[in-house]
Amino acid sequence: MVIKNVALETVCGVTSKLPENTLPEVAFAGKSNVGKSSLINALMNRKALARTSSSPGKTQTINFYNINQQIYLVDLPGYGYAKASPKEREAWGQMIENYLNTSEQLRAVFLLVDIRHPAGANDKQMFEWMDYVGYDPIVIATKADKIKRSQLDKQIKQIRESLGAGKDTIIVPFSSETKQGRDIIWDFMDQVIENEQENA
Repeated sequence: MVIKNVALETVCGVTSKLPENTLPEVAFAGKSNVGKSSLINALMNRKALARTSSSPGKTQTINFYNINQQIYLVDLPGYGYAKASPKEREAWGQMIENYLNTSEQLRAVFLLVDIRHPAGANDKQMFEWMDYVGYDPIVIATKADKIKRSQLDKQIKQIRESLGAGKDTIIVPFSSETKQGRDIIWDFMDQVIENEQENA
């Protein structure tokens, strides 16, 4: 995928109505400190398109990025943010649930998990929810530059087991520093665009 133009087109808060987009959408979900903003910036070849923050929980909205007038990258609110109130956490959860349930253009979902640790309860819950609503989540194991190459297979196995994912679930090691895995994610997005054009 060659990124010619990208724009943050729609931002939806808790009370906002979701946009009625006509282009296909791919959604990215993950814990609030998993490196989602860094991944989006790396994918888009931009330094500060998605705001990264040293204080997690920055993304409290659903952000729709229009790429090349061909596809939307949908940035879902980070979940599991410890300092958020239970009411806030519940609101973000409902936003994600509502989007996954009602978007008519959603074609693929990506779940980000930190490669250094087993998936947490929130990650497992999100993985199961994505599966329940009919998607095959593609797991992105972020921060791959933080481990040795020799640890890669062991960490991926650990993530697969802690998520309860089957052997068919795709797990992509990713690093926003080295750009490892970026081309694989782009390939998935290209496939979505191609499928859409074939079915048009």
